[in-house]
Amino acid sequence: MAPFCIYSFLGLGIPTLAVIDLAFRNDANELTISNLHAITQGSFRTGFENSILLAAITSIVPGILGLILAYAIQTSNTSILRKLVATASGVLANFGGINLTFMFIATLGSTGALTVWLNAIGLNPWNHGFNLYSFFGVVIVYMYFQIPLMVLVITPALGGLRPSWREASENLGASSFDYWRTVGIPVLLPSVLGAMLLLFGSGFAAYATADTLTAGTVTLVPIQISSFLNGNVISGQEHVGYALGFGMLIVLSITMIFYGLVRKRASRWLR
Repeated sequence: MAPFCIYSFLGLGIPTLAVIDLAFRNDANELTISNLHAITQGSFRTGFENSILLAAITSIVPGILGLILAYAIQTSNTSILRKLVATASGVLANFGGINLTFMFIATLGSTGALTVWLNAIGLNPWNHGFNLYSFFGVVIVYMYFQIPLMVLVITPALGGLRPSWREASENLGASSFDYWRTVGIPVLLPSVLGAMLLLFGSGFAAYATADTLTAGTVTLVPIQISSFLNGNVISGQEHVGYALGFGMLIVLSITMIFYGLVRKRASRWLR
């Protein structure tokens, strides 16, 4: 374990400690909380609100859709289909950034292939208020990798539903509704919540896709941090970028604490 721990400390531990330290310092290297106060005001506060809202939407909706898809595949009698979906989910869950942005622009952009086809039949979504480069455009694009990620993380939990439990409930006279109400949903709920928390963290921290799609017109915390890294800094606010990073650490830490709690409960049924 020593090489892994050392590597993790060098790659994650030291940068994290540096961000925390610099978030509480000013240009004169004096301790201060003014940076933390700054990120709770104006556009920085809007960035956190938008990022949290984006993460919430792209965790709940893909969580529900991914759960339905995973259950349909898990109960399928076709093993080839299960293998294909598992392989595709593994690929698509890690597909993002510039490549994903280009794919959506070429498909659903104002002159994209699908947009042109829909326009030919009088159903151009851009004529009805749709805008791929807006906040909800980012939501749609995030669905592309959030749904496969949900399929990946929830499938083991679905496999933990033992057939003997359903058989026992049926022998006791329970209907399918009763089985899901008293057995299936209570057993799956911690795993589903844990998976959605993972999606929340993924959506909250994602950067490249939103930045390349909107060119910074949508206010999100990762994009704001990128502006500081690129040198777009107002005089006297050099350390505000570190404070934004510290704020993200707090949000993600809270998310992981709740994830650990629900996973601890869910693990009882997966033994």
